[in-house]
Amino acid sequence: MELFPAIDLYEGKAVRLLHGNYADMTIYSENPLLIAQDFIACGARNIHIVDLQGAKDGTTPNLELIKRIAACGLLAEVGGGIRSEDVASRYLDAGVGRVILGTAAVTNPELLERLVARFGEKIAVSVDVKDGYAAICGWQEQSRLTCDALCQRLQDTGVKTVICTDISRDGAMRGTNRQLYADLSKRYNMDFIASGGVSSMDDVIALRDMNVYGAIIGKAYYTGAIDLKKAIEVTA
Repeated sequence: MELFPAIDLYEGKAVRLLHGNYADMTIYSENPLLIAQDFIACGARNIHIVDLQGAKDGTTPNLELIKRIAACGLLAEVGGGIRSEDVASRYLDAGVGRVILGTAAVTNPELLERLVARFGEKIAVSVDVKDGYAAICGWQEQSRLTCDALCQRLQDTGVKTVICTDISRDGAMRGTNRQLYADLSKRYNMDFIASGGVSSMDDVIALRDMNVYGAIIGKAYYTGAIDLKKAIEVTA
């Protein structure tokens, strides 16, 4: 199983939100590049980056910082505000290995089709689940698409990788929704990355044993609840 330690960016800082609430933000570092370097020291091969400013308005205010992080040698996947072909291209040209569509995958399926046709497996989609439905616009709005309806659409479009977040678990440190990822991995022929609530080694091992493709470790890294080096060793 692939592990993706995470950095969420806001105004150049590494932060975490609780349940996606911008009003409940914790700043963990003024220098996210140092965190990326620690990921490498722990043995990480991947990094998950979210531009929380971009998620709100579709811009790329942290592009230069993300470019420097990607240059560290990790496979960087980046999400947050990727709602046009131009923005996706800018990230990929900056050395990012995979870009993640969220809102645009729900509201603009034609764009997703064009991007998948052009960039193939470098295009992933974030399925952010709230009360069974896909949330959009930085989790601030709820769409009319259920998680299953969206996943079926993505598979039909040719999407290879899906980052699925149970918003109710995100940042709450109360365990990940194991059943959700087990069901999705069996139902669809896509690689699912578990996100939200991966808060203990038990979560990591359970997801590994279910043959889930990957897992994102966010707040648990910053609080020390998960030893990233050990987690990488047991999933290598």
